[in-house]
Amino acid sequence: MKQEFSEAFPFFLVLVLLGTVAFVITLLTAPFQALLGDGANAFDSALHGLLAGLLMVTVTLGLFEGYRLFGGAIDNVRELIFGSLVNSALAFLTIVTGNKIYIAYRAKGGPRTFFLENSPEIHKIFFEFKEFSALLVFPLAVTVTFIFIYYRQGILKRANLRTISFMILILIFFYFVVTFGLGAAITKLKSV
Repeated sequence: MKQEFSEAFPFFLVLVLLGTVAFVITLLTAPFQALLGDGANAFDSALHGLLAGLLMVTVTLGLFEGYRLFGGAIDNVRELIFGSLVNSALAFLTIVTGNKIYIAYRAKGGPRTFFLENSPEIHKIFFEFKEFSALLVFPLAVTVTFIFIYYRQGILKRANLRTISFMILILIFFYFVVTFGLGAAITKLKSV
């Protein structure tokens, strides 16, 4: 297991460096306003989108690691603990920034007003359902983090804990993907 990681590490490092270089080139060459978009909440929306994008990556990795845990292919729980801590932190920050944008969404003349006047079902399904399902991601992420930290290596010996952890990671992935998709749809229909 450790040998596989050490063989893949140089490739991973090259990917991270290339991604960082591409990000820096984009920041240096693109007009800042074009990166964020128009509107008073452009920065908050961009930050929320960035955090949600990062959470999409970590939630997907968490699901994969949960599958490996369920199948008994993990030797060390430290990688699960670290990943679940990152998931919990990103979920919290994504919810906080989303709540800040929610103020603009509910403001007079904002997207909520537009949807309620023109298509109330979009508000009820796309936003209200999205809002409450998004709030499930953080407590589920904290729960699985607690399980990993509390039981540590003991989780590898207990099939019931591996199954419960995997099921929680599936729920985190499901609720996040639904939330992410609905959030992207709302943004395309009427942004804040």
